[in-house]
Amino acid sequence: MSEQFGTKIPKFYQTAPAPCPYLPGRMETKVFTRLTGDAARSLNDVLTHAGFRRSQSMAYRPTCASCQACLSVRVVVDAFEASRSFLRVLERNGDLQAEIVDPWASEEQFRLLRRYLDLRHNDGGMADMTMFDYVAMVEDSAVETHLVEYRYTNGPNAGDLAAVALTDTLSDGLSMVYSFYNADDDGRSLGTFMVLDHIEQARSRGLPYVYLGYWIEGSRKMAYKARFAPLEGRREGGWVPLQRP
Repeated sequence: MSEQFGTKIPKFYQTAPAPCPYLPGRMETKVFTRLTGDAARSLNDVLTHAGFRRSQSMAYRPTCASCQACLSVRVVVDAFEASRSFLRVLERNGDLQAEIVDPWASEEQFRLLRRYLDLRHNDGGMADMTMFDYVAMVEDSAVETHLVEYRYTNGPNAGDLAAVALTDTLSDGLSMVYSFYNADDDGRSLGTFMVLDHIEQARSRGLPYVYLGYWIEGSRKMAYKARFAPLEGRREGGWVPLQRP
């Protein structure tokens, strides 16, 4: 790592144990480092490949002493084939228009996020997020990142935001950092649609992977990720095929 980032080796820190937000009765510890300076993009690449996840200007990875349930996963783009249910999701959202925009936060995005959090994650770690916090999440970054805005083109909501994804571009793929959507529009399966759209974006750009963050067997919040097979998971020895549960 010292050769790749010059003489300055990233300094890593460790958090104090805290209750796990995904598996009841377990404690969580993370190791993290800052992503700053000229080497931030390269470091984000290397750490994502090593199983880390980005949050603002930090890259982190769970390092729980008694648990290794968190598994960083990525979709193998060329081998992915949309199932019938996925094709129906794509059809239902065929009227949405996607636009890649610079990572600048807007009040329109934040209003959509607040509604999403209030309806879907009102007891989660982001439940109290303010506009200030949202600006930091989107704009506090030295890596290659962007937003994808999805807008309605038909009906009474034409022109309005339907969904937003904050996405990093890596040397070998797209990393979906965070996404949110119109939680009142249940029939579209917008969360699933955004993953499917990112798989197609990666395919069109010749990128082999879409990184989905952590998958945890037994966690209902993470169960949806296993549907996007074939997946690879980052284990101690490297990336290996992940069998569908």
